This record gives sequence, structure tokens and C-alpha cells, in this order.
Amino acid sequence: MGWNSWNKFQCDVDEQIIRAMADAMATNGMKDAGYQYINIDDCWQGQRDVQGFIQPDPKKFPSGMKALADYVHGKGLKFGLYSDAGAKTCGGRLASRGHEYQDALTYAQWGVDYLKYDWCGCEDLNAKGAYTTMRDALHAAGRPMVFSMCEWGQNKPWHWAEDIGHSWRTTADIYPAFDGALEHGSWQQWSVLKILDAQKPLRVFAGPGHWNDPDMLEVGNGMTVSEDRAHFSMWCMLCAPLISGNDLAHMKPEVLQIFTNPEVIAVNQDKFGVQAFVYSTNANVEIWFKPLAGGDWAMCALNRGKQSQNTSFDWKNEKVGDALSKRDANFSVTTYALQNLWTHQPAGTTADVLSAEIPGHDLLMLRLKENGTALDAGAQKNHPH
Repeated sequence: MGWNSWNKFQCDVDEQIIRAMADAMATNGMKDAGYQYINIDDCWQGQRDVQGFIQPDPKKFPSGMKALADYVHGKGLKFGLYSDAGAKTCGGRLASRGHEYQDALTYAQWGVDYLKYDWCGCEDLNAKGAYTTMRDALHAAGRPMVFSMCEWGQNKPWHWAEDIGHSWRTTADIYPAFDGALEHGSWQQWSVLKILDAQKPLRVFAGPGHWNDPDMLEVGNGMTVSEDRAHFSMWCMLCAPLISGNDLAHMKPEVLQIFTNPEVIAVNQDKFGVQAFVYSTNANVEIWFKPLAGGDWAMCALNRGKQSQNTSFDWKNEKVGDALSKRDANFSVTTYALQNLWTHQPAGTTADVLSAEIPGHDLLMLRLKENGTALDAGAQKNHPH
């Protein structure tokens, strides 16, 4: 859980922006909600010194990276950087090819806690080999870092990356749209739904310590509140890294509310670590289930269409099971209490048929509590939103 500079600022990044984002995260409730990482993406790099050690761009980062990392750490947060397995980054800056061990040592000395490692200019490289080299370099540098692999799923990293990175990107870059794709000639950016669909066959490869990464969040970057809510909810159902990509210092209250919803975050951070699956589809509404630790389940009824749609779900006649986690909801025997995770209100039980109208590009998100009792009023006082 954290923040990355790319989606909002792209190459227009400097130390003032990073300090402002760290200040905001530390004070606006996000840190308290579990967000930790302040990550600088591409375009921080300057030149290499005579010995080959990378230096930050002196105009953008005049104080240096060690001072900036110290500032972020001083806020009780962690600090991340970006590089690329090729000779040049996607933004045309110096990358790590041939300097992997030097760069890893430099990052460790600066106090880096997270490395996003991209895949531009790598047409002649073996992906598994290139990422293994940087993994080994990070280990040799001696400072624990999250290793976020970003080769866009081109070499199917889910088959080989479990012992190399903590997460691997599964698709092309995201952009702030709910449906469709953005063409750039030789490459595309993908919408929320296009990325979501690509995750469906990949759930078997994810688990604690090795996650599918459907890219950073576009919450707060121009979609509607409903679309932002659905986007955030589904990334939580996917056990995705929650890396915000908006301007944290200038955020609407409704956006902050989405980012800091404790009940939805709990679904993402659930220690069982099993990615959700699609159970059924009725016209534009997809029903997703995610098994949770302790016998609970999360359920989303996602409306992929633009128009509102009525949906119903007769629990007792539905057989929801998951071969991957060896879990069976067994609604005919067990009655679950339902908690609406966006209204923070009890929503009945599975003894009654669920009927709901789902607005366009929005969802209903429920937690099914196995003990059969809804959250009491006292527990609800902890949820201000």
C-alpha cells in the first residue's frame, strides 16, 4: 500500500512534490489506513559519476536522494524508486543494464525500501534472467526492498517469478477510464475493466509474498466517484498492491474516503491471500467471490454497464465453492450475516434472497460473516465514512 508518482505527474516530478505527497499521506488518514510507500517513478535520474554510480537529476532533486529518503522515513513512511532492466528507461533516462549491482548498492545506501523495475528497451534480454540479476543484486546490497517487477506480462511472469519478485505486472499500463483501451500505435493503455478481465485466469499464481499486479490505481484521476469506488473495490478483491497514483495533496473528500475505507482495505489485506473469482454473470452484472480468513467471504456485484441493473441472488440455491482454496460457502447449511462495506451498515443475512439495484459502473460490496451476527452498533462507530 502506497503511492507512485507516474499516473499523475509522469516526468514532471521533483523533491518538492515528493515531500508534499509524504506530508499528505502522513496526515490525511492514509498512513493510519495502512499506506506506507512513497515511490518515485521514472525521470528522477541524472548522470552516472566517473565510477558509474547513478546520480539523481540535480535540478529536480538538488538535496539528493538520501536526504529525500530520510525525510520520507521521518514521516514514518517508506521510500521507493524506479529503474529499468534496459540501458534506458521508458522516459529515456539512464537505466540499470550492466549496472545492476552498482545501482542496488546505491539504492541501499540511500535508504530505498521499494524498487519498481521496468522493461523498456529490453527486446534482446531474457526476462527471467534480467529480473533474477536484479533480485540477486538487491539481496547482495543487504537492505530489504520490495521488488516490483514491471514487464507488463509479456513473458508470462506468473509462471516463473514467484521466487524472483514480490509482485509482477500482468498487463499494459492503466489509464483513467472504466472501459476500453487507448491506442498509441505500437502499444496500448488499458482501462479498469480490460485489466480486470486479464486477471481472471491468473488467480492460481498469486499468494502471500508473490502477487499479480494489475497496475497502479487511477482513483482520483478523473473517473466518476462510482467508477473510482468500483475500481478500488475490485483491486481489493484481486489482492492487488494498492498503489495510489493521484495528487494526494489536492484530493476531494470523496476520493480520500474511497482510499481509506477500512472494511474494503481489510478485504485486500486479508491474510488468507486468495484472489477473487467470477461466480456468475447476469447481463452486465458480474458476481465475484473472495474467500477470507476465518471462514468469511467477500462478494461484489459489479455492474460493467453504463445503465443501472437490478440483480437478485438466492443464496440457498447457489453453490459457491472454490477449488483453489478448498473452501465451500455452503449457504444451504450456514447462514451468514451481510455487511455492506460502502455504507458500513448490516444488510440482512443469507437466509433471505438478496435483491439490489446496481448503478452503472458501480457495485455492491458485501462481507459475509460466518458467525451469523452482523456488526454491532458499537463496532460501526469506528467507521466515520
